[in-house]
Amino acid sequence: MEQNRIQAILTLDMENIPSNFQEILKHEQEVVAKWKEEGVLESLFLRKERNGAILIFKGIDEEKAKELMTTLPLYKLKKSVEYLNLIKQF
Repeated sequence: MEQNRIQAILTLDMENIPSNFQEILKHEQEVVAKWKEEGVLESLFLRKERNGAILIFKGIDEEKAKELMTTLPLYKLKKSVEYLNLIKQF
């Protein structure tokens, strides 16, 4: 059975990072840990440039992924978010 995934590519606006960024980051980690625990987040990759992250959602559709992304503390600092629907082969 094919396993669908949603990849969300979050790019942050690094020129407008607030002074409480570390605090926001802490909240961010709590939110994604909860998603991981709930089974909707398969993987989280930080971008090497430290300007965002790539999240791989499973078991939900793109609409749900978009809805979840808007609840991320770092979402307010986004420059852009791109969504890709993937079919996992292996």
